[in-house]
Amino acid sequence: MSHSHDRYPYSAIVDRPAYDWPGGRRLAIYLGINHEVFDFGCGLGPQLAPSQTEPDVMNYAWRDYGNRVGAWRLIDLFDRLTLRTTALLNADVLDRCPGLAEACRDRGDEIAAHGGSNAKAQGNMFRPGEDRMIADVTERLASLGVRPTGWLGPWISESRHTPDLLAKAGYRYVLDWAHDDQPTRLSTAHGGLLSIPYSQEINDLPAIVARHQEAETFAGMIRDAVGQLLSECERRPLVLGIALHPFIMGQAHRVPALARVLTELREADDPRIWWTTAGEIAVHVEANELAA
Repeated sequence: MSHSHDRYPYSAIVDRPAYDWPGGRRLAIYLGINHEVFDFGCGLGPQLAPSQTEPDVMNYAWRDYGNRVGAWRLIDLFDRLTLRTTALLNADVLDRCPGLAEACRDRGDEIAAHGGSNAKAQGNMFRPGEDRMIADVTERLASLGVRPTGWLGPWISESRHTPDLLAKAGYRYVLDWAHDDQPTRLSTAHGGLLSIPYSQEINDLPAIVARHQEAETFAGMIRDAVGQLLSECERRPLVLGIALHPFIMGQAHRVPALARVLTELREADDPRIWWTTAGEIAVHVEANELAA
């Protein structure tokens, strides 16, 4: 007996209708910046090295560096390159890192929801508690002045009910399903919910922490991915989400490699590329009824 999620049917990318991004462009690229907080002495968190004791000062402080230093270093880079991002915000950032979420908002970044904190996974929550958590996160982030329309679950973790609850709460898109290079539509109990591509490959956390690669290799992955997608985009419109974590790619020795590849891509000014946000992709898809 097979087990299916029943959220989307199989669809080969070569069999879908062709369409354009705004202005006739063919490859949509967005930067998804994970602004995350973690608990001290307990809870989940990426590890630079195996934890020996609790409180785990080394790993906690490494992660906290991203909010205190790394995020601001990346913001400076994005300012120089006039790049807006999709700011994937834990709602607890508002209390734990005063001014960080506001800086993202003020520079014109899209504000998207990334749960309450990254100390807990969403997938093991019971439905009523998950429903309340989504409502609480939405309300807190809306205090920045714009209600979030996109969601990335902490640890890419979903319960069986998550898409239903997100659609019920009025979310337009989710980033948890990295199953395609085009936006697709997920079936929910409350109508359609867009899945916008979010990469688990062009993502600094698995690349550097799990696979033990370094910044130059990761920058090369970005360069090669863009090159390959540009070679395909005349046949079909595509999306590349570049996922970054300030405690990883915001380290001083890694920013130069990231800066070189992003500068190279920006200066090439390829007319096929649409530098955008995940939310703008979702708006375009919905307005033109494009998702499979």
